[in-house]
Amino acid sequence: MKVIYEIIKKPCLTEKGNFLQESESKVVFKVDKRANKIEIKNAVEHLFGVTVSKVATANMTGKRKRVGARSSGLTSNWKKAYITLSEGKIDFLDEL
Repeated sequence: MKVIYEIIKKPCLTEKGNFLQESESKVVFKVDKRANKIEIKNAVEHLFGVTVSKVATANMTGKRKRVGARSSGLTSNWKKAYITLSEGKIDFLDEL
């Protein structure tokens, strides 16, 4: 896992993520399942030009979904990273 553009997939723009960003300067990203904390930290620092103080990860399991009356399945498992910033700010809504 050397390519930093494959580590960070997209930001999680939810109410909880927005609250954490405003109150505790934490940013939430969906990341690659095989990425570790050191790779995530280096990718965020390089891509956004901020200083990261802490990275916490959580593995999210897929949910059961039904399609029609007979068939059912699961959505994909994914990994979430809570990144605490010590310096700098990432604001996704102003860049749009």
